[in-house]
Amino acid sequence: MLLKFYKNINETGTDEAGRGCLAGPVTAAAIILPESFENSILTDSKLLSERKRELLEPLLKHESVCFGIAHIQPTVIDDINILNASILAMHNAIDSLSQLPEYIIVDGNRFKPFKNIDHSCIIKGDSKYMSIAAASVLAKTARDAHMLKLHEEYPMYNWKKNKGYPTKEHRAAIKKYGPTKYHRMSFKLLPDN
Repeated sequence: MLLKFYKNINETGTDEAGRGCLAGPVTAAAIILPESFENSILTDSKLLSERKRELLEPLLKHESVCFGIAHIQPTVIDDINILNASILAMHNAIDSLSQLPEYIIVDGNRFKPFKNIDHSCIIKGDSKYMSIAAASVLAKTARDAHMLKLHEEYPMYNWKKNKGYPTKEHRAAIKKYGPTKYHRMSFKLLPDN
């Protein structure tokens, strides 16, 4: 199914990646696509293989009117909580766009107004609207690339594979080596037992 535009005006879609991770930033992207944009494989980044996301990333960046990406680090997540950090990441991504959008569409059900621009929150928006799906791909690929760099510093957590998510292997490494400066200390890093 081909995704569509929401309002067919100068709209930006925004989405985040990494909310449920134990380590690394929460990353958001915002993107404005031209009205002529079409792509048959673009959908929610979670439904795409890593290879398809990596093929889409340069295409989206090249064909977009503009895009922005923002990381919010674990210390800030611990300070203001993951929901507020996710919204802050989306605000920062929108703020970094070279062109101000006329409308914002957000994946999910929570957002805080950005400047005086109207917005809509859309549950499962990343599988309905092109600009949210595009933002989900850019957020995911940017965050994955960031986690690969962190993996080089702390290879024992295997972030190149788990990207900071709470896998058994990741939790076993936390138990063995303890948390790093990239872990979110406000999250439950280890289960109770």
